[in-house]
Amino acid sequence: MTAAIIFAITIVLPNLFLMGLGFFMQRRGEVSQAFIDQASSFVFNYCLPCLLFFSVVDSEVDYAKQMVLIIAGIVVTFILFIGSELYANRFISKPADQGVFVQGIFRSNMAIIGLATVANAYGEQGLSIGAVYMGVVTILFNILAVITLSRVSKSTDDTWLSRSTMIVKKLFTNPLIIALVAAFAYKALSLPPITGVIHKTGDLLAAVALPLALICAGASIDLRSMLHLSGLSMQASIGRIVIAPVVAIAVGLGFGLSGMHMGVLFLMVASPTAAASYVMAKAMGGNDILAANILAFTTVVGMFGMAIGAAILRAMGLI
Repeated sequence: MTAAIIFAITIVLPNLFLMGLGFFMQRRGEVSQAFIDQASSFVFNYCLPCLLFFSVVDSEVDYAKQMVLIIAGIVVTFILFIGSELYANRFISKPADQGVFVQGIFRSNMAIIGLATVANAYGEQGLSIGAVYMGVVTILFNILAVITLSRVSKSTDDTWLSRSTMIVKKLFTNPLIIALVAAFAYKALSLPPITGVIHKTGDLLAAVALPLALICAGASIDLRSMLHLSGLSMQASIGRIVIAPVVAIAVGLGFGLSGMHMGVLFLMVASPTAAASYVMAKAMGGNDILAANILAFTTVVGMFGMAIGAAILRAMGLI
């Protein structure tokens, strides 16, 4: 059990330290909101795409063998989405709250905290597997988020056609998805390995991605929002921190996953609510205060939940 606890601490603590550094810098006034916004944009548009592209291109992973993992992830996402939709329709009266609640439960922060934790746990091979998983499930996340948040809109211009167009546009212009598609195409064409200046530049940008993203995540934490939880934000947080990981474990066992693949599924699903959930909720007229509360609470508390879950699964020999 001691080895399992050390494993859990090792994969989670570096992320917490970097987020703590960001929070400390924000409290000292050493980073501004403008810096956070610009740095986050830099990571999303340039650093993370390089990280994903080169992690796939350089890997020797057999991606055909990942289909079971990806299907399991899709099943987990649909279970969480449908379950939270049924709960929201039954117990939440305001449309502006319903979509935010649902999104807070099914949409995890795979691109930053999920990938960083998988990289800490399994190194380059785990990162490659996590990148492919993230690329497929991210598409599903965006589609389901638009569906659940669209109930808020009262505009006559907002139709299913306009929403579908928005989804397609988001997918085709998402830098992370573009990077993954480009990487798969490069490997499929059996082109020579990328070396020299191009690879070195890509490595430097990739090295910046996760540390800077975690620092920005920590600097964005609002303790006031986190400590003033409404009933709904607490319920959504429990769904994300407790119920989502349990569903992931159950589905993973049902699909016969073990070792690294079970670990990737658990860590990706158990990650806190995605930062993009707040942005999308605000853009589509959802309750952005509720979204901020869910995001803040799960970002801090969810990391400890990941550590506890990883320790238990490690002790049981499942990851």
